[in-house]
Parts: sequence; structure tokens; C-alpha cells
Amino acid sequence: MPTPAPPGRDPIAEARRQWRAHGWDDAADGMAAVTSVMRAQQLLLTQIDALLRPFGLTFARFELLRLLSFASEQRMTMLRAGHRLQVHPTSLTSLASRLKEDGLIDRAPNPDDGRSAILVLLPKGASLVEEATAALNAEVFEQVGLDSDDIEDLVRILGRFRAGRGDFSD
Repeated sequence: MPTPAPPGRDPIAEARRQWRAHGWDDAADGMAAVTSVMRAQQLLLTQIDALLRPFGLTFARFELLRLLSFASEQRMTMLRAGHRLQVHPTSLTSLASRLKEDGLIDRAPNPDDGRSAILVLLPKGASLVEEATAALNAEVFEQVGLDSDDIEDLVRILGRFRAGRGDFSD
């Protein structure tokens, strides 16, 4: 678990001050923005990992189960799942193998393309992802720590950033 800073002191604000004191004024705000996003990710992932651990899931495994649960007939090709989750095929193969070993999904040959596979959510996986989603909703997603206007602004700003970096296009 990340070590918190002493009460009342923001280490990123101090880093920004130091950046400016060393003559890096043009980079100070960007450094503070990048570091703030990365720290926020650490805080959220720590909370999410602790919440998912009793379910035997990581966030990546949860995301794949949730994606399959949303798919028609609770199945999807590995290629499509990889694109939707934005993960490398090797990472997806590893995720799918672990979920299959745990009896949460099955991996079937694709009848339309012999080179690919279809991931199928099994009843045990469907039940588990519903339980894990209820916990995440109650403990994280419904209590992010920002008001609704701030959440909307944050999602909009980060969406614009992501689009500008080629993460998606409208």
C-alpha cells in the first residue's frame, strides 16, 4: 500500500514548487498534472485491488469478465475483447488462461476463423462478476470522492486528453 504523506502537506505541490525553484517553470504544471494523475491511479488501484482480492480477481480479470457479461450471448472473440479492453494479445491470453483454469470462462474455437478463439462466460464467472460489481459499485464507483460536476469535468477533460493521444477517435 502506498505510504501517505504527512498530514496537511501535498508532496506534488511541493514538487511543483521545487520545479519552479530550479528554473523549470514551463514544465512545472505538466509535471504536477502527470504526477497527480499517476498518484490518483495508484490510490484507486490500491482500493480496487483490496476490494477484488476476496473474489480472487485482479482489476484486469474483472474487466474481462464484465466485458463478456455485457456481450450478446456472453461470448466474444479474443480479438474483439483485446480491442475493447485495449490490451496486448499476450496479456489477454494470460488473463483468459487464468480465468479458464478457475472455471470462470471457456475458450472455444471460432467456427468462422480457425486461427482465433471465442471466450465464453460460464455461470460461475457470471455469478462472480455480479458479486464483484456490486462491491465495486458500492465501495468505489458510487463514492469516488468528487461531486457529480467534478466527475463530469474530469471525464470530459481526460477524454479530450485520451483522444488527443490517439486512444480513440469520434
